[in-house]
Amino acid sequence: MRINQVILYLLLFLGVFINAQNKQLLYNFTDIPQSLMVNPGATIQNRAYFGIPALSGIYANVGTSEISLYDLFSDDGVDFNAKVRNAVYSLNNNDIQRVNEQVEILNVGFKIGGLFSKNYVSFGVYQELNVFNYWPEDLAILAYEGNSTNIGRPFNLSHLNVKGELLTVFHIGFHRKVNEHFSYGIRGKLYSGIIDISSTKNSGYFVTSEGTNNIYTHTLLSDVKVQTSGYSGLREEDVDGAADVLNILKNRALLGGNIGLGVDFGITYTPSDQWTHTASIQDLGYIAQKKDVETYTLKGAYSLEGINLPFDAIITGGGLSDNWQELIDEIEAAFPRDTIYNSYTTMRPVKFNAATMYNFGAKRRSNDCNCTSGKNDYVNSVGLQLFAESHSRYPQAALTAFYYRKLGSALRVKTTYTVDKFSKTNIGLGLSTHFANFNFYLLADNLLEYYNLADANNASLQFGFNYIFPIKD
Repeated sequence: MRINQVILYLLLFLGVFINAQNKQLLYNFTDIPQSLMVNPGATIQNRAYFGIPALSGIYANVGTSEISLYDLFSDDGVDFNAKVRNAVYSLNNNDIQRVNEQVEILNVGFKIGGLFSKNYVSFGVYQELNVFNYWPEDLAILAYEGNSTNIGRPFNLSHLNVKGELLTVFHIGFHRKVNEHFSYGIRGKLYSGIIDISSTKNSGYFVTSEGTNNIYTHTLLSDVKVQTSGYSGLREEDVDGAADVLNILKNRALLGGNIGLGVDFGITYTPSDQWTHTASIQDLGYIAQKKDVETYTLKGAYSLEGINLPFDAIITGGGLSDNWQELIDEIEAAFPRDTIYNSYTTMRPVKFNAATMYNFGAKRRSNDCNCTSGKNDYVNSVGLQLFAESHSRYPQAALTAFYYRKLGSALRVKTTYTVDKFSKTNIGLGLSTHFANFNFYLLADNLLEYYNLADANNASLQFGFNYIFPIKD
């Protein structure tokens, strides 16, 4: 199998992991303490809580915009190469590949200054993996077709746009209830970068055109940069086996990696008992990549109309290798491949949420449940939520309609319908249970596709366990 086909198949396999980091089920689901992680100004419904270590919050999402594993590997009688061709031409450079997971290691929150204080502090640690890639449309077509059928077509190198990061986040948040109508929160974050790979600002093209001195002219104009941190150290000669790699990653996770700072903001405004408005900004921050840094560059321009072979020398038994080496030397001179060890800065993907909610139906007293805020409240809520996330080209956005319901003293339910770039049929369901001060929650997205996950366009899952100290009347 040709190497370009191998690369193409790998890209298609990675292309099934697509989604934006939208936690629409968790946002405004304030019975779950982790709602403070997406809005530090969310309504507080406990006097203290602690998450079960390493089990308080586990989150992952996968998906695809145009293709799925089922499209490529289903036993439907269609030739696999035909499926690959369909996939190549159904994706464009605005399609996105995305993998995201988060695991909470520690999460604790409590009121400060007494039982009736208006101040609340929460803190913790979580690990995050995030990979974001725009589909390299021109490079995929070049890998699939080659250049012989694309004479005169420039293949755009800016389609190479990828970013991946593995990091640990230490955070502490402060929440204040100003009055019955308004509360705000702020969360400071300390990032410990473990690995970072980024290539987002590339330019240039490759084109094959009719030549002057030969049939074709091949032209490459390239300004490509790949920035890495934490990668070269894993290639050192003294790194031997998985145990050594894990020790290195563990040390970086515990503030031994590249350090950065960030902040979250959030507010809740309740003009009346029946209306609530919220908004938040997350991960407004950066990581200074200073340790174990390597940047690879390929910058230059070159045109080739073929090789003028020395036929007389070839006939007499020599000359070809020298001629070939001259070509290699010319190309290397035209495209110097540099490795730079200068530090660089990466910005975190900023996330924005805003929602409006209408509360209605019969009121239920707080003593029916040990998880409420201590005042009479409605059992139903409906609303709309807007989500946006910044990326190297343009923001990713989603709009969600939701319905929330209190069922008895121990169960809370939230359903969502989300429209975004990847799906128009994304229905989600969230459950929060409360028994003997223990809280278990389960949030699942895109339920209509769970009957055949291989054919799912996108799906996300989040769950966790907490122990909650209720508000006392």
